[in-house]
Amino acid sequence: MSVPEPTDVAPPHARLGLDDPEGRFRAVRLVTDVLKREPPQPFARATSGAPWELRLPLPPVDRFEYQLQVADADGGLSLILDPGAPTATGPFGPKSVFAVPSYEPPVWLDADVPAGTVEPLELESERLGAAVTGLCWHPEGTGRQDELPLLVAHDGPELAEHACLLRYLAAAVAAGEAPPHRAALLAPVARNEHYGASGRYAAALVAELLPALGPAGPVVGLGASLGALSLLHAHHAFPAAFAGLYLQSGSFFQAATDPWETDFSRFGQISRFVGRVLAGRDQAPPIPVTITCGTAEENLANNRALRNALARQDYEVELVLVRDGHTWVGWRDAFAPSLGRLLRRAWR
Repeated sequence: MSVPEPTDVAPPHARLGLDDPEGRFRAVRLVTDVLKREPPQPFARATSGAPWELRLPLPPVDRFEYQLQVADADGGLSLILDPGAPTATGPFGPKSVFAVPSYEPPVWLDADVPAGTVEPLELESERLGAAVTGLCWHPEGTGRQDELPLLVAHDGPELAEHACLLRYLAAAVAAGEAPPHRAALLAPVARNEHYGASGRYAAALVAELLPALGPAGPVVGLGASLGALSLLHAHHAFPAAFAGLYLQSGSFFQAATDPWETDFSRFGQISRFVGRVLAGRDQAPPIPVTITCGTAEENLANNRALRNALARQDYEVELVLVRDGHTWVGWRDAFAPSLGRLLRRAWR
């Protein structure tokens, strides 16, 4: 049982509950990325057989995703969904969702527009020693070989499935909010290695993958988390490759703002590259850039730092905040109108 609404006190609170009339659980705790640096929040129950309940001060979000950590009679721990809450999909399985009553999904999700054409994509890369798979999309009335502007998305198939990227692109083109264009949605091969400021991947992307996509106008890169970081790195390695970048919740790690990430295998390479960019020692010709980030994300400080550094380097840069965490729905909710605006700026 969940009550997905804040109470009438200030600051607003979320009230969550879980029925356990048979007393199966010794303890129930909340696990959510928006409180990632805090211990799991414990639920309490008034009496044996009563519901487990949690009254949680809301972080600065309109929605968050979570799981319940439950301890059985023997003390064994497992993660479950809240049976009384809606769910959101993701590559690592569904999560339960809390949303305040005023939260509304984007209106473009219900737009009645032609979906366009989606085809499978497979591009061979000698540098990576592997084929890069994905999806190729073009809007109604255009063909795959038309010389249109090109949007290239890292983690593309996941963005299509969990963030409705292709539905947004079709709606934006139909509404005139974005120019007609093609989109190449690339799946990662070795995500952490290739997206972690890898010179080999940057060279493969620009010298092999982009040319293999056929005739194209100016290219815009779109990526989230490590996928965003790798696009910024590729832009600095090959300054003529991109006309614009749409960077969501980028993993722009620095030792000062992200000490909990130091065990990540590519932290050194990433933090050195980001440090050079922030200090202005590694500059590339300015292009339009949009950065989006959730208001409750650990990544917010380093995304703000990058926005400020790019502004000092004369980039046309915009920071868009979404009242969410590091989620696919949060990235989805940032698309309108900021992605269409970035595409118009890059392709004007």
